[in-house]
Amino acid sequence: MSDTGEEEEEPIAHGGSRTQGRVLLFTMCAAGIGGTFQYGYNLTIINAPTMHIQKFVNQTWLERSGSVLDAWIITLIWSVIVSVYPLGGFLGALLAGPMAIKLGRKKSLLFNNFFVILSAILCGFSRFAKSFEMIILGRILAGVNSGVSMNVQPMYLGESAPKKLRGTVALSSAVFTALGLVLGQVVGISEILGSEETWPLLLASNAVPAILQLVALPWLPESPRYLLIDLKDKESCVSALQRLRGHCDLSSEMEEMLAEQVATKGQTPKSLFELIRDPSLRRQLRTIVVLSSAMQLCGNDSMYFYASYIFQEAGIPSEKIQYVVIGTGSCELITSLTCTLFIDRVGRRALVMGGYGMMSVWAIVFMVALSQQGRVDWIPYLSMVCIFAYILSFGIGPAGVTGIMPAEIFDQMARPAAYMICGSLIWIMLFAVGLAFPFIVQGLGHFCYLPFLLVCVLTALYVGFFLPETKGKTLPEITEEFTKSKVKTPKKENSWHGPLEIKSTLL
Repeated sequence: MSDTGEEEEEPIAHGGSRTQGRVLLFTMCAAGIGGTFQYGYNLTIINAPTMHIQKFVNQTWLERSGSVLDAWIITLIWSVIVSVYPLGGFLGALLAGPMAIKLGRKKSLLFNNFFVILSAILCGFSRFAKSFEMIILGRILAGVNSGVSMNVQPMYLGESAPKKLRGTVALSSAVFTALGLVLGQVVGISEILGSEETWPLLLASNAVPAILQLVALPWLPESPRYLLIDLKDKESCVSALQRLRGHCDLSSEMEEMLAEQVATKGQTPKSLFELIRDPSLRRQLRTIVVLSSAMQLCGNDSMYFYASYIFQEAGIPSEKIQYVVIGTGSCELITSLTCTLFIDRVGRRALVMGGYGMMSVWAIVFMVALSQQGRVDWIPYLSMVCIFAYILSFGIGPAGVTGIMPAEIFDQMARPAAYMICGSLIWIMLFAVGLAFPFIVQGLGHFCYLPFLLVCVLTALYVGFFLPETKGKTLPEITEEFTKSKVKTPKKENSWHGPLEIKSTLL
């Protein structure tokens, strides 16, 4: 009987594993293509048609008023078109929490696609309507879509993944962001959609991934944790788990979720201000504030600012630079893919520390290379190496781990509000760096990366001293790690003063 039983159980286990792998992969792809993919894609498609859109703005104004705009006004309008994207992202981050609570994780992602479809319609018909204002409104809506997806997607995947694959599954958000960056650069080259005739189609092409998600995502289950803890629907939770896990034993995972349900019994999802005022979550909150701020303040996006200049100095023909720039986005994609293979083996803490540590080193080398630009023949090539190495170091850990931390260190009631804070900070800092960086370059010159170097060093030190490892741990275990230092402090004081009193009595 035992032999027969073993022969019968093995195929079931393998079948369950295969089912789990297929459903999880499909979940990651369906959530990602209309989720964080849109953030990376919308960030880069606006770069290629810069001159064409500025020309369109000038021609539109000439037809309306009969006069040509001054160069500084055209630049100002272009700056508005670019800067409203992070503004929309900030609004989307604030919407993400309430949407995730009221609609659920999956329905929030589905509803979110209507923002970007409306954006595509406005941008796609802007030239036909002779209205550059439609581009501005379209970019705001694209930002709202990205702000919602950057918060809801890692929440949805983190709650749907098994504990042993939680990091890998949640990190797919960073992979799709990098994939969006690369495809946005590829589609934006002049031979595809980056020409003067096709730029409205380029700005409207973000509707394609939205439609793909609307077709694919409805077939996948909702987050099991949301179904059990928020909706109190145990049957739907078990059904969702069975679809995601196949025929695996669900008892231990159900026990963990039921324990969290008991711990949060009688509670309602925390608002933004309730989370900020909660003293028991102060250290977790401080952690996501540091990591989210550092993600934009580390200067990774600013490397793209220097890329074209450095490549030109290295002797690459100007018409070929657009193809070489694609390599910078490919670096981030490669490291994000590599990181998914190691995050559940190496751990989150080591990847973040290692990433910011290497970025600190390359920032120093980059500043030295910039100061010697034009004096030594091979220095432009060293600058190129620094650009690629800096982006690779960012992709190793900070790019992906930052997004999954709120899902791992906050419970179901606090998680949506935590993602609101995390997402809002990312967008605010993106806007602040974009606004301040030209002045930093003007003021510090070749040493413009000093502020970013300081951020990288301080963040690596903070992670080393204050962030516990979350790999393979349940939420109660992670919470205990965060509160351990608080518990130990009075014990140390008691254990110290006790012996002193005993000694004095003996004397």
